[in-house]
Amino acid sequence: MSTITSSPAGNGDLATAIRKVKRHIMPLFIIMFIVNYIDRVNIGFVKGHLETDLGIGTAAYGLGAGLFFIGYAIFEVPSNLMLQRVGARAWLTRIMFTWGLVAAGMAFIQNETHFYIMRFLLGVAEAGFFPGVIYYFTRWLPGSERGKAIALFLSGSAIASILSGPISGALLQIEGLGLHGWQWMFLIEGLFSCALCAFVWFWLDSLPHDAKWLTRAEQDALVAEIEQEQREREAAQTEKPSVFSLLKDRQIVLFCLVYFSIQLTIYAATFWLPSIIRNMGDISDFQVGLLNSVPWIISIGAMYMFASASARWKFQQAWVAVALVVAAIGMFASTTGGPVFAYVAICFAAIGFKSASSCFWPIPQGYLDARIAAAVLALINSVGNLGGFVAPATFGFLEQATGSIEGGLYGLACTSVLAAIVVFQTRTKPGAGDGHPPRIMSRAAA
Repeated sequence: MSTITSSPAGNGDLATAIRKVKRHIMPLFIIMFIVNYIDRVNIGFVKGHLETDLGIGTAAYGLGAGLFFIGYAIFEVPSNLMLQRVGARAWLTRIMFTWGLVAAGMAFIQNETHFYIMRFLLGVAEAGFFPGVIYYFTRWLPGSERGKAIALFLSGSAIASILSGPISGALLQIEGLGLHGWQWMFLIEGLFSCALCAFVWFWLDSLPHDAKWLTRAEQDALVAEIEQEQREREAAQTEKPSVFSLLKDRQIVLFCLVYFSIQLTIYAATFWLPSIIRNMGDISDFQVGLLNSVPWIISIGAMYMFASASARWKFQQAWVAVALVVAAIGMFASTTGGPVFAYVAICFAAIGFKSASSCFWPIPQGYLDARIAAAVLALINSVGNLGGFVAPATFGFLEQATGSIEGGLYGLACTSVLAAIVVFQTRTKPGAGDGHPPRIMSRAAA
């Protein structure tokens, strides 16, 4: 059943509530994601140091980098189910505190086995953060606002990629108290996450009716709009959904495949770009960090432009496909020249793979029933994030066996093209036949 969706601006309390929600929660979530992402990917800057000090070779580095995502995938769905049970405030604070402790503990690894264990435990600790925030948006923002909110949230990873280079590069210069620079980097960045937890605990609320910074009328207007969207989504369902029934849903499989392909490219670039930059010449750790920031600076503007365009011209699958083709062209081009040209090509590819990630999430959000959305969003994210295991592990093996990662870059280009084709088979709402939005949009599909 479709109804004409009124603009949030047509309801004064609703429009005010939405503005307040975005001002209150978005800066904190972006900061949390920045800190989260730095703790996850900072090993990209210490690959050479780990080999020199601990004897961790290229293949072992790739495997350890990827093991994070195995722990993440195993515990993703249980973590998101716990978030629904105990509330977002308590659970997101817990997630941040435990990942900070493990990230700081990376400073004390002494061999490959320690490296593998700590990377796996970091994935366990972080599990549920990203899909938990995405689910949080479904309880706090109407569907018409979520796409832009997700794009802003995902900009945190791009900002983190910008900041992580200079910050990690500077911390690597620290020596003292018997610790090397890479140990100080892990210790300081991990403990900062723990310290931030106190602010998270006092700032976040689990549900709109818990928010004292909203008036009662604003709370009611926001909850009523989101509940109306849910009723319309339920009306489109022929039977009551369950997590287990949706596991057999072809759409869920397609969502997982598309997101896996996106993450494959993102994490290949994240973990191996510093090595590509080092091949450009005699470059210091700090200079590597600065150059590593450039692709992610470019991607921030691209993500917001793609999100704004997809909100105006509504065909979400087409925007994801365009972004994936851009990523494919960039990754393929990176194999056709020297290190400097490869670096420029990856800067171009970053426009595509980061924009594809931000444009993807409104598709499953619109399709899923809110009653099971948390678990299924966690499932999609955990399966997709296995790309973070496959990419670094494969690239590490290829570099150690052949001395080159060119074959992996070809594979990423092909995978992105296939995902661009597959995404047209996904739906933005239950019962939508071809993925195209109807002429009169329902709230659930907005």
